[in-house]
Amino acid sequence: MYYQLPFKTGRYIVEKTGEHPNGVLVQVLAVVHHPKQGDLHAPGETDVFFHERKALAYKEKRIVHPNLLKPHDGELPDYNVSLKEAVGRLEDKLTAENTPYHQQALAALNNLKEEYRHYYHIIF
Repeated sequence: MYYQLPFKTGRYIVEKTGEHPNGVLVQVLAVVHHPKQGDLHAPGETDVFFHERKALAYKEKRIVHPNLLKPHDGELPDYNVSLKEAVGRLEDKLTAENTPYHQQALAALNNLKEEYRHYYHIIF
């Protein structure tokens, strides 16, 4: 059975792989929403430490609280396809407005796209 897991500012499709005293062990199979870029405590600001957040990797394992897991009823997409689509949706959102925050977040996302090209051989 597959589940959706919100993790930090991203959302993923995961499967349970085991139990742990601190929760449930899951592994990432697909990306639904790419994590947001920037400082979460100062949204929309650019004069703060600007965080560059990668999506969790394919088959990356995390221990999470079971209450965070919601059943996933849809198809299980390929990880690379899901990552490319999630990045595209975030990119569309960031290019819709021309503010300093959106420009800096887009620059951070472009850096991540280069990493994703290198690690996953994804052509954006």
